[in-house]
Amino acid sequence: MDELKRRATVHDVAREAGVSLATVDRVLNGRPGVRTETAGKVAEAIRTLDFRRDLSASLLARARDLGVTFLLPDGRNEFMLGLIDAISRRAHATKGERISIDTMLVPAFDGAALATALAGLDPKQCDCAVVVATEDDRVRRAIDQASRRGIAVVTLVSDLPGSARRHFVGIDNQAAGRTAASLLGRFAAPGPIGLIVGSLSLADHHQRREGFEAVLHGEFPGHRITGPLEGRDDDARTEAAALELLARPVTGIYNLGAGNAGLLRALERTGLTGKVRVVAHELTDATRAGLASGAIDVVIDQNPDGEIAAALGLARAVALGQDTERRPAPIEIGLYLRDNLPRG
Repeated sequence: MDELKRRATVHDVAREAGVSLATVDRVLNGRPGVRTETAGKVAEAIRTLDFRRDLSASLLARARDLGVTFLLPDGRNEFMLGLIDAISRRAHATKGERISIDTMLVPAFDGAALATALAGLDPKQCDCAVVVATEDDRVRRAIDQASRRGIAVVTLVSDLPGSARRHFVGIDNQAAGRTAASLLGRFAAPGPIGLIVGSLSLADHHQRREGFEAVLHGEFPGHRITGPLEGRDDDARTEAAALELLARPVTGIYNLGAGNAGLLRALERTGLTGKVRVVAHELTDATRAGLASGAIDVVIDQNPDGEIAAALGLARAVALGQDTERRPAPIEIGLYLRDNLPRG
């Protein structure tokens, strides 16, 4: 009977390539001092043996725990609070895995504060920063500087292309906006569709708007867009924005940010609950209530637990030099109606 195939080790790679263990280690961790020809031999041995590094063993071999710091916007944004809860659950689940997880809250939409927080990270304590990025040159420079100091940066939810960030974890926001337009274009009566954004300084909100406008203008000539108005992901400001749109009036509203409790209050105050078609983002207590009452027709969700799990997986791989050049797949978009609302 054939012996079960065992998992290849670094010793096997070194033997196959005809090099020392130290050389294999340099190649695996991307450190200098290895000739191109030798590195090629090691790479070929890895492919031949189907060698795969054990992340847990790599962590145990480190002199200290892997440090991961999440930088999230402060405030009452229910989705961000959901992310904080997901981080807490993951931190509890990873006890004993030599991973230290911290969360820092910074003022929402404040590029200067986020840049300062990034600048204050110590590479002796933080291997990877996971950041909800604001579209701001100060943040972009802070990410670049953090990278030069040896801190890998992964953007979460809202990306910052053109910076030195290593990867982005989140949904395809243009696809989310296109989906919202396809829904409202079919469900809402012909006429104006109102847009509410949290802030156009966030790349995810800007991309959702782009996708929405492209589909609505291209496929639904009976509709036109009014807005966007900024709600700053705040319930009171979103309520004010919604009241302004409903007074114009509109046949549908797409809130591509947070503050949905305020949107629900505006619909109730005007007596338009169920009469204006509404698409919103993130399955929270407020949007659950909106779906159940018929005030919200569809919620586009991006699964905070899945995002945090993916971000931590990337943080491990990046910090240990095991990430690939391929971009991670976007987080799957979930669509919820009253009919398929999961139990909370």
